Amino acid sequence: MSDRALAGSGDFLEVVMLWKIIGVVAVAWIALAIIGALIKGLFPILMISLVVFGLYLLYKAVSGSSDKSPVNKL
Repeated sequence: MSDRALAGSGDFLEVVMLWKIIGVVAVAWIALAIIGALIKGLFPILMISLVVFGLYLLYKAVSGSSDKSPVNKL
């Protein structure tokens, strides 16, 4: 094989490797964007549910019911 043919195949392999790297970076970027959007969208729901759960536990602790079961029995 001539030197020119070997150099040509090396350039092709470099181009393929470049596109693989670009593809991996693009997939990682898209994945992080999706995860960020999910966290941004679900965070308010999580906070509201924690407040409601805390209010429920507070109500159970303060209520004067005759059932004096521990708070951890939900």
